[in-house]
Amino acid sequence: MINQNIVTRVEKKYEINEFAAMNLKNTLSKTLTQDPHNTGDGYMVRSLYFDTLYNNDYFDKENGLECRRKIRLRIYDPEAKFLKLELKQKDGEYQHKYSLTIPKEIAQELLKGNYGVLKELNNDLADRFCNIMQTDLYMPKCIVEYKRLAYIVKENNTRVTIDSDLKSSESNMDIFNPSLSLNTVTNKTILEVKYNNFLLSYVKDIIDSVNRSQTSASKYCMSRYISYL
Repeated sequence: MINQNIVTRVEKKYEINEFAAMNLKNTLSKTLTQDPHNTGDGYMVRSLYFDTLYNNDYFDKENGLECRRKIRLRIYDPEAKFLKLELKQKDGEYQHKYSLTIPKEIAQELLKGNYGVLKELNNDLADRFCNIMQTDLYMPKCIVEYKRLAYIVKENNTRVTIDSDLKSSESNMDIFNPSLSLNTVTNKTILEVKYNNFLLSYVKDIIDSVNRSQTSASKYCMSRYISYL
């Protein structure tokens, strides 16, 4: 099952406190459609980020470059047989996300640095991943895990997500380990709003009602920051 998807949208990120998050969850659950993966207080998101030998993607973000990228493997269940290989490119206020669904066996080879296996998929996007990762000497650098509650507005392809319990590991890259040892990164809650072209007024009013501060910090950079203290 090799599926690909390309999405272009605006993404806004905010830091909110626990009280604001509780109120926001209550409002969103009554107003927007819940993501079908929501169960209880959310679902797990685990991503393994690749970066270049000299951590170019990390420093591009930290230095505020308008055009930058991230490459990651994403999984929602350590026992899943398929993962998403994703390339996120930022161009001004727009984010372009290129996503490729790959089998676990291919992902395991990528963790070993065997990017040539992507050529075997006979897929243009897979070839692009291979060329970037081989040419720029990418390697696994960090696993990031958090709990997510997501809400959607189908009319404008809008997603509002509330992410908490952010943890990471820079020593163990076994993304399939159900008992992976992780370190707490922050107790802050991250609110993300993703939409096409414009934000519907009633969604904007909900977001504006929350005491929040806009942030440019990525979960990847937050998780690796300790390495550069």
